[in-house]
Amino acid sequence: GAVAINCGALAGGNFPTSNLGVVFRGLSDTAYEASPEIAAVDSFNMEMKIFAFAIFFSLILITIFRFGFKENRNIGKGVTFKKPESFTKDQKTTLTLMMAMMAVVLIFPLLNILMPGNAAVKYISGKVDVGLVAIIFTVIALLLKLAPQKEAIAKVPWNTIIMIAAGMLIAVAVEAGTIEALSTWIGSNVPKPLVPIAFCLVGAIMSFFSSTTGVVAPALFPLIPNLAASVGLSAPVLFACTILGAQSSAISPFSSGGSLILGSTPKEEERNELFNRLLMVAVPISVITCTIYNFVIAMVL
Repeated sequence: GAVAINCGALAGGNFPTSNLGVVFRGLSDTAYEASPEIAAVDSFNMEMKIFAFAIFFSLILITIFRFGFKENRNIGKGVTFKKPESFTKDQKTTLTLMMAMMAVVLIFPLLNILMPGNAAVKYISGKVDVGLVAIIFTVIALLLKLAPQKEAIAKVPWNTIIMIAAGMLIAVAVEAGTIEALSTWIGSNVPKPLVPIAFCLVGAIMSFFSSTTGVVAPALFPLIPNLAASVGLSAPVLFACTILGAQSSAISPFSSGGSLILGSTPKEEERNELFNRLLMVAVPISVITCTIYNFVIAMVL
């Protein structure tokens, strides 16, 4: 169950207009600003590919856990669910606002894909800011009094936000030359076909103890443009392998995803058992499966 929830949340979060997707797109765009001589990738299309890769990987991993373990093959038998109550008026209004926001942030990027030569569409697409649109629709929801303000603010995961904000420390590593040294070592010592796997494993190791969005992506993304150009690899493939590798170990109890899952487990005994299962079973199987999956992606693309 924890693996399924974690996979679903991460895969969906990789959508170009979702929380993770927006961060990854911004980091990839910033990575190319430091190397203007290299043609930048279309971050929206790249993130769509990462989203698709993550969906397929999630289905593969969940299938392994569902049918690869004998004790899991009878999960769900005899379980019944009650039909939920109908949406209230406020819930319907909230859902309408969510759909409207998705339409606003998606319509112009999608039109830009369909009509790449239209200058007006391209200009507007580049000016659509997901954060600003979200704030506008939040204010609308606030004015409509769709939920108690204090309760909504209390449910904001401030601890997670602060942890991700700690990614500013990565700038110190960049100034110290750590990023350049790592890039040089990988480019000089790792065979070309294994470079995507190296990024996958490095991302997985880093994400075992830290956040993908706050630490791993800001540290590794700046390496990719120059490295991909120098060794003749596809930059979107390296971006994808990095993200998938990092997210494969995000269920670690020491990482953001695993810690949130443990924090949501009410009973101490269940929490201790889940801690051991996540650490000794879920993480190794997920990382190994992702490494093989990324190798196939790198070979095909």
